[in-house]
Amino acid sequence: LYFSHPACSPVLQAARGYARPVTRKRRDIPSHLDDLPPTLLKKDYANLPIMNSVDDVVKRLLSLEMASQKEKMKVKTQQLVEKVRRSPSDNGSFEVQGKFKKGRILIRTLEEHLRRHPKDKRNRRCMLMELDRRRKMLGYLRRVNYSTFENTCKQLNIQYSPPQPYTRRVTKRWLVKKAFCIKVFQEKQKLKAAERLKQRREWQARARAARAQQE
Repeated sequence: LYFSHPACSPVLQAARGYARPVTRKRRDIPSHLDDLPPTLLKKDYANLPIMNSVDDVVKRLLSLEMASQKEKMKVKTQQLVEKVRRSPSDNGSFEVQGKFKKGRILIRTLEEHLRRHPKDKRNRRCMLMELDRRRKMLGYLRRVNYSTFENTCKQLNIQYSPPQPYTRRVTKRWLVKKAFCIKVFQEKQKLKAAERLKQRREWQARARAARAQQE
């Protein structure tokens, strides 16, 4: 009675099972947050003295075992700060206040995302912008303090590549355009100088009138 209906026939059911779309298995890409121990407490509860006397269930709820990716990234950022910190009380140095740690975590997260979704152009653009921002900050630190720059790259496992020098082919059209832009800039500076001189004279006249009234 069950197989009397043509839609419930075993042949049709087998055909439906055969015609199902093939589901691709996702590649298991290791995350840079896997090295965090699951028993580690979250950043907001790590330094509280009351955590030594709470129940194990509460500790498990407040640990990284049940934490979101955002909370894990906070703990990872704090670990990177401890690596580049010059002293235990160092909170104002450039490498601590700079975005090296956040940029490194964000770049690694975007790299893992792009391995799973290689056609995501928006996140690829965000990753390239973050790489360029980090390269500029490292270039500044390299010019100011080279030993700190080397230590930061070593501790955070960053490979710095200096930007290539910009070269432009000099053509007659480019020279004419550059000369015209310089001329326009000079004329604009003259107009601004005349306007500033006029304002200065008005201010001096007002000041003299105010002094005359006081006298």
